[in-house]
Amino acid sequence: MDADCASLLPGVCAVLAASGRSLPDDTSLEKLLDWFTGLTEAGGSLLEACPCLLGFISTVVLNTALDPGVLSFALRLTGLTAATEDGYEKLQERSVLDQAFQLQRWREAGLWGDPCLRIGWILGLRSMLQHPKALCFFVQSDFIEPLLQLQTDASLFVASAANQMLAHVLLFFQPVPSRRCNGVDQKEAEEHGDGAAYAAAVAAISEYLKESLVPQKYTALRQSLQTLKLLSLLLAAAGPPLCDRLLQTAGDPLEELVAAGCSQLTLPLMDVLLAAISSGADLRVPDQRAGRLLSSMLDVNKPADLLHAAAAFLRRGHHDVLNTTRAVRILLLPLHIVTGQTLLGTNATADGRRSSAVEQLKCKTSCISMTCVALTNAPRIALLPSGVLTCSPDSIVTAVLSLLRICSGVSSSSPPGCSEVCRNVIGSGKVQKCALEALTALDSSPGAKEKTSEVFTVLMQYLENPDSDATVLHKSYQALVKWTSVCTDLSFVTDQLRLDLVELVRKRACDMRWEVRDSTVEFLGHLAGLRVSVATGEEAAAAAASDALLGARRAAPLLKEALRDTESYVRASAVAALAKSLRHGWQQGAAPSEEEEEIVSRLLEILSQDTEGFPRRAVVQYFTSWFSSCASPSSAPLLMRCARSVLSRGSADLDWEVKVHTLELAQLLLDEAFSGHPGYRRGSDAPHPCAAVSGQTRAPRAYPEGAESDLAGAVELGVVAALLSGLVDCDRPVALRACRLLIALRDAVCAPSPGALDATAAVATVSCELPGRGWGEEIRKTLGAKGGEGGGRVSVCEALRSLGLDERLDVLTRSSDHVHNSPLSLLQDILTASAAHTHADTQPGEEVIVDCY
Repeated sequence: MDADCASLLPGVCAVLAASGRSLPDDTSLEKLLDWFTGLTEAGGSLLEACPCLLGFISTVVLNTALDPGVLSFALRLTGLTAATEDGYEKLQERSVLDQAFQLQRWREAGLWGDPCLRIGWILGLRSMLQHPKALCFFVQSDFIEPLLQLQTDASLFVASAANQMLAHVLLFFQPVPSRRCNGVDQKEAEEHGDGAAYAAAVAAISEYLKESLVPQKYTALRQSLQTLKLLSLLLAAAGPPLCDRLLQTAGDPLEELVAAGCSQLTLPLMDVLLAAISSGADLRVPDQRAGRLLSSMLDVNKPADLLHAAAAFLRRGHHDVLNTTRAVRILLLPLHIVTGQTLLGTNATADGRRSSAVEQLKCKTSCISMTCVALTNAPRIALLPSGVLTCSPDSIVTAVLSLLRICSGVSSSSPPGCSEVCRNVIGSGKVQKCALEALTALDSSPGAKEKTSEVFTVLMQYLENPDSDATVLHKSYQALVKWTSVCTDLSFVTDQLRLDLVELVRKRACDMRWEVRDSTVEFLGHLAGLRVSVATGEEAAAAAASDALLGARRAAPLLKEALRDTESYVRASAVAALAKSLRHGWQQGAAPSEEEEEIVSRLLEILSQDTEGFPRRAVVQYFTSWFSSCASPSSAPLLMRCARSVLSRGSADLDWEVKVHTLELAQLLLDEAFSGHPGYRRGSDAPHPCAAVSGQTRAPRAYPEGAESDLAGAVELGVVAALLSGLVDCDRPVALRACRLLIALRDAVCAPSPGALDATAAVATVSCELPGRGWGEEIRKTLGAKGGEGGGRVSVCEALRSLGLDERLDVLTRSSDHVHNSPLSLLQDILTASAAHTHADTQPGEEVIVDCY
C-alpha cells in the first residue's frame, strides 16, 4: 500500500467510526470497498496491509447508533477481511464475526428493517464464504433460514442478493470426484468438518425447494418464482451429485407445477427444465423426468403459455427432434390461423389446439402478442432441418407476406371462421413492425429467392401507403435493401416497378415527417452501397439489381436537394448517402463530373456554415471516404484541392468529433506521403504509449531522397498545421490523436538530434507558418520555453523535436482525472468532508464533493 494512503487510513477509520450520519457522497464507501477488494485480489492480506481495519471493524459492529450505510459498509468489509483463513481467525479471536452477523442484535436495535443493512449482511457473508471454516461458521450460526426468508424480501435488490448467495453456497463448496472445487481433498474436508456443514446446507436448501416450489395461494406466487430462479441457477452449474440430489428433491413439486399451468411461472419453469436437461445430457436424470415434464409443458391447454414455452425451448437450441417439431407446430399455429396458409400440414384442422388458439386470438391483446411471438421466431424456424418442419421455408415467407397484406387492409379475404381474428391485426403497428423484421431476416432462408417479386410488391404497397407509420416505413426500406442484396433474378424489375419506386422515393423525400425523409435518404445510400466493391456471382447480381431499381443518376438529384433539408439529421444522412453513391466511381478512378463538383462546393459550404455538428461531421467523413476509396488520390486534383480546405476548416471547428474526423483525413494524407519511409508507422501500427521512445535515444537512421518534398507537401496541404493545432486542443481525444500522428511524422523525417546526419539537412529547412493567435501562440510559447525561435514560421523538424511529444503522449494517455482518480484522493476527500461538517459556519455550496473514484 502507498505510504501516504497508509498514513491517512487510520484517520478515515476514526471518522467513519465516530460518524452518526452518512458521508456527503454516499458512493465514497462503495469506492473504499472497491479499493479494499483490489488489494485482496492482488493476493495480499488486508489486515497486514491495513492493521487499523481490525480495530475499526471491532468498534463499528458494536455501535448500533451509527448510520445504516456505515454499518452496511462495516459488514461487507468484515466479510472481505474474513475471506482468507488468516483474516477469519483474527476476527474470530475477537468474536467479531458473531457480533457482526448476529441477526438478533440488529433486530433489537431496530436496524434490520433498513434494506441497506440487510444487503450489507448478505454481501458480507458471501465475501467471507471462500473457505471451509467460513462455511462451518455459516451453517452453525443457522444463517440459511433467514437467507431463505430474504428471497421474498420487499427489496428486489435484497431478494436477488439472497438468491445469488444461496446458489453460491451450494455451488462453490460442492464436492467433485476425488477433489473439491477449491482444491481440498474430500477426506481432509471431512476431517475439518466442512463436509458435514455442506451436507447440512444442501439438506436445508433442498427441503426449502421441496416445500416452496408449489404456491399454496396466490400471495405465495413470488416465493415460488424466486425458488424457481434459485433452482435454475443451481442446475445450470451443478455437478452430477448435486444435480441428481436437486432433481430428486424437486421432481414431484415440478410435476405439480406443470400440471397447475400457472401462466406467471411458465418461463421460469421452462428455464428450470431446460437447465435440468442440459445438466442431464449424460442420461443421469432420474427416470428422464425432466424430459417428460418438458414434453408436458409443450402440451398445455393455454395457447399463450404454450407459445412462450415453445419459444423458450427453441431459443435454447436443443436438438431434440420430437420436442423441436412440437415447438415448431406451436409457434407456427398463430400464423397458420391468421393467414390461412398451410403451415402445419393438411390435417391441421384436426389439431386439438386449433380451436383453443382461435378463441385466444379473438382477444385483440392476446392476438397481437401471440402473433408477434410467432413472427419473432419465424426466421429461426425457417433455418431448421427439413425433418422438423411441417412446411417448406418459402411457405413461411408467404405467410409473413399474407400477414402484412392483412395488416395493411390490402387483403379482403380472411380464412374461414377467422374474420374476427384478422380484424385484430388490421392496422396494428406492432404486428407490422414484427412482420417486417421477420421478412428482413427471412431473406437467406431456403427457397426465399423465388418469392422476391412478391416481396417487392408487398413492400412497395407499404411504402406507398400514406397511412404507414414512420417506423414501419423505415423497416420497409430496410427489408427492401436486404432483399435486393440477395436478388439474382432481375426479371421482376419491370419499367413500371422502376418508375413507381422513383416516384415513391421522390414523394417520401418531401414528406412532412423528418424521420421519413431521413429513412428515405438512408435507403438511397444503402441501395447505392450495394454497387460498391462487387465481385462476381451473387454480389454482382445484387449490384445489378440496385442499378436496375434506382441508379445513381436518379438518386443524386434527390440527395443534392436533401443537403438543404431543414433537419440536421437528414442533411447528415444525405452527405453519407452521397459518399456511398459516388464511391464506385472513386474506386474506378473516374474523373469527377460537373455535378460532383457542385456537390463538393455545397459540402464545403456545409462544413464552414452549418450550425449543427452532425452534417459537418458527415462532410469530413465524406472526404475521408473519398480519399480511402480512391485508387490514386494524388491523381485526383479535385480531391487534393479540397483536402487543404477540409483540414483548415475541420481543425478549427468547435465540435470535437469534427476535429477527430479531420485528423483521420490528415492520417490518410500522411500514410499516402510517408508509408514508404523507414521508421514511419501507420496509425494502426503505432506502438503502445509505454513503448514510446524518447527522441533523444532513437537510433540514427538514413532518410530516403524525397523526404524534403514529401514533408513540404504535407505542410502545403495543411496537414502539419492541423496536427499542431490538434496537439494543443482542449479536447483530449483530439490532442491524443494529433500527438500520435506527430510522433509518427517525427520518426519518419527527423534525425535524433540537429546535424546528426547530412542527409537530413534539406528536411530541416522545411518550415511551417504559425498563426499569430490561438493555437499558433500556444505552439510558439512551448517552443520558446524549449529554445525554439519565434516569428511567423518555424522549422517543422525543430518543432517536432522540441514539443516534448513523448511526454505529452504519456500525459494524454492517462484518464482525464488520473490525478484525482486515486485512493489517496478519496481518503483526503473523506477527511476534508468530515472537517467541513464539524464546522457550524460552513456555508451552503461550500460542501466538499468527493471525487469520482
